[in-house]
Amino acid sequence: MDVKDAIQKRRAYRAFSPVEISDDTMNELAIAAQLTASCFNNQPWKFVFARSKEALEKVHACLSRNNDWVKNASLIIAAFAKKDDDCVIKEREYYLFDLGMAVSAMQLRATDLGLVAHPIAGFDPAAVKKALNIPDENTLLVVVNVGKKSEDMSLLTEGQKSGERDRPPRLPLENIYSVDTYSEKLSVKPVH
Repeated sequence: MDVKDAIQKRRAYRAFSPVEISDDTMNELAIAAQLTASCFNNQPWKFVFARSKEALEKVHACLSRNNDWVKNASLIIAAFAKKDDDCVIKEREYYLFDLGMAVSAMQLRATDLGLVAHPIAGFDPAAVKKALNIPDENTLLVVVNVGKKSEDMSLLTEGQKSGERDRPPRLPLENIYSVDTYSEKLSVKPVH
């Protein structure tokens, strides 16, 4: 699969079926993050891969309401970084940007491997950090739920089910970029 295909195929599906997550699969995802660009090559990202039944259950206990679907994920990746480990140039703190790029690379590699990698914000960061022994000085930005796409939507809410069938609408291109100067169209918010 080429990059364009992976970008077009990538979806944040929620309906998962169990899949074997081997050490090789985890290494492939980690290598995708490792090769990501970062400010001055600081590589501030860190990850805990929760794969065992016990580790997954600890993370499940930290999830927000309506995230029962995560219980079918075969791997949950806690993605975190420290501000002090990356560039701070005036008001620009790069550690979260660089972490986001690494997670995006993981998502594309997961897609290439026939998996779904769905990042969520619906969790208690302090509880996940405690459950996975992540030091407090880190910002736990996202947990990425990895699994195989399934047709079984029994753990999804009605709203989540509709998002599984069709790709959520994307903003028109004129609402995300302009050339040479800012355009008012760039400020249009997506409709949910």
